[in-house]
Amino acid sequence: MFVKICGITNEDDALLATALDADALGFVLAPSPRQVDPETVRDIVRRLPREMHTIGVFRDERPERIIEIVGRAGLHGVQLHGNEPPSEVAWIRERVQFVIRAFAAGDPALADASASAADIILIDSPDPGSGKVFDWRLAEGAPRGKRILLAGGLDAENVGDAIRLVRPWGVDVSSGVEQRPGRKDPAKLRRFVASARAAAADVADLTGEHPIDLTVDEVGGVTRPWDWQIDH
Repeated sequence: MFVKICGITNEDDALLATALDADALGFVLAPSPRQVDPETVRDIVRRLPREMHTIGVFRDERPERIIEIVGRAGLHGVQLHGNEPPSEVAWIRERVQFVIRAFAAGDPALADASASAADIILIDSPDPGSGKVFDWRLAEGAPRGKRILLAGGLDAENVGDAIRLVRPWGVDVSSGVEQRPGRKDPAKLRRFVASARAAAADVADLTGEHPIDLTVDEVGGVTRPWDWQIDH
C-alpha cells in the first residue's frame, strides 16, 4: 500500500512522516492554505532520504513553469489538480519521473483517464481540499489498468474501510492528519499509516494480492516509472 502524506509545509513534519514509513510527501505549490515556495521545498527535500518520493502539487500552472519548479526544488514527481489538457500532461510526463493526475470522484472524464500519460490516477472528493468524505462507490468509475490513489476526507478512523472497499493502489491524506492547516499531528499521522498498512495486509490475506510500490534505481537514486515491483 502506497501511502502519500500531502500538504507538507515544514521539515519537522517531513521527517516525522519519513520516520513513520510513509512512501511519498506532497508539497502544494498552488494557491492553498498549505502552499509552500520552491525554496522551502528544496531545503526540506535535501534533508530526506533518497528513497522518499517527493511530489509537487500544481493546479493549472504553465507546463514550463512546472518543470522549472520541479528542477529547482529537486522533486521527483508532479501531481496535477487542475484542468490540464492531455497534451500538457504528456509534455510534462516526458520531463519528470512520474505524474499523478487528479480527478474528482464521479467526474465523467474518469472514463477516459486510461488514455492519460499519467502514471497514477488520484480520485479526490468533488470538493478537493475540503477534507470531506465522498461516496467511495464513485471510485468504481476509475479506469482499469491504472494505479489508483484514493484521497478525499481520509483519516485514521476511515482509511481502513476505504481500502477494504475500494482496494486502491495507494492512499493520500492531508487535512485528516493535521492539528491545523499546514501542521501535522504526530498521533494522527502515526495512526493513519498504521491503519492503512493493516488494512492493506487484510486485503492481501483475503485476495493474495500484494501492494505495488515505486522503486528507486540503485544508480544515482533516480526513480524510474518502469521499475514498479511487487513488494512481498
